[in-house]
Amino acid sequence: MTKILILQGGFNEEHKVSLNTSKEIVKVFKKLKINFKTLTVNPITFEDDILKYSNDYVCFNALHGTFGEDGKIQKILKKNKFKVTHSNQSSSSNCFNKIKSKEMISKQNILTPKYDFIKIKDIDEKYLRDIKIKFGNFILKPASSGSSNGLVIIKSNRDLLSFYIKLKKFKNSFKKNDIFLIEEYISGKELTVSVIKNQLNYKPLEVTEIVSLNKTYDYQAKYTKGFSRHFIPARITKQNHKQCLELSLKIHKIFKCNTLSRVDFILSNKENKIYFLEINSQPGMTKISLLPEQAKFKKISFEYIVKELINNSK
Repeated sequence: MTKILILQGGFNEEHKVSLNTSKEIVKVFKKLKINFKTLTVNPITFEDDILKYSNDYVCFNALHGTFGEDGKIQKILKKNKFKVTHSNQSSSSNCFNKIKSKEMISKQNILTPKYDFIKIKDIDEKYLRDIKIKFGNFILKPASSGSSNGLVIIKSNRDLLSFYIKLKKFKNSFKKNDIFLIEEYISGKELTVSVIKNQLNYKPLEVTEIVSLNKTYDYQAKYTKGFSRHFIPARITKQNHKQCLELSLKIHKIFKCNTLSRVDFILSNKENKIYFLEINSQPGMTKISLLPEQAKFKKISFEYIVKELINNSK
C-alpha cells in the first residue's frame, strides 16, 4: 500500500491556510483508510528532517506560499528521490513568481495588465508618482508571495498620499531586496477557473465570480467565512464564460502544471475583455476554498481529487 507523508505548515504567510488544507486531507485519508504521517515543515531544517523518512513515502504537498509552492521544496524532494504531489520545481517556480508568469503569458499574446517591477528598497515617492502617471490606478504586490500578502491598491491621489505616509513602515516589513510587482489596476469582475486532470485529459471545471465584502480580496476575504461571496457559475455572458474556460486550460498547459491548477482573471468593466492575473499551482483545499467548491458544483468529490493527486505524483 502507498505510504503518504503530508507536508504541512511551512512557517510563512500561509502557515494557517496550509494547516487547514492538511486537516481536510487527513479527513479523506482516514475515510479511505490510507496510511499516512504528517510533517510540519521548517524550511531551515527540512532537508535533514525529510531524510528521517524512507523515500518510498509519497509526499502530499499541503503547503502554500514560499517554500511550498515556489519550487524550493520540490527541488529538495527530487534530489532525495521522493515522489511529490502537484507540480514540479520548474512549473511551481514559474507559477509562483508573478513576474515570470506574466512574461510567459505575454509571449503567448494573452492579455494581462501592464506591469513593472522594482526592489522594495528602491520604491520612493518619485517612483510612485511616475507609476501613477504611467498606469493611472495601480496595484503593488510582492512578486513571490501568496494570499494577497503585501497587496496595496492605489485608485486615487488620496490613496497615494496615504501610502506615502506609511511607506517607511511598509518597506520595513519586507527584506530590502524583495522584488515587487507594480500592475495596472483594472476595474471589473474577479473570476477564477480551476483545471483538473480527469482520467487522461485536463478539463476546466467552472467559472466562479468572487465578490469581496472587504475593500480588496485580501487574506480575510479569502479565508474567513462570510467575508466574500462566490457566484458559481459567474454572472457573465456565455461568450465570456467560454473564453474563461478555454483560456484557463491553455494557461494550465503553458505552465505544465501537474494534476490541477487555478487561474485568476479580471473581466474589464470598461472593455469587456478578460485579463490574466495569476496562476496557482497549489490552490487551497480548505472548506471554503474555490477549487473544492467548483469540483462539488460539477459533482466531482473531494476524495477523487485527493486520489488523483496521489496517483499523479512524480
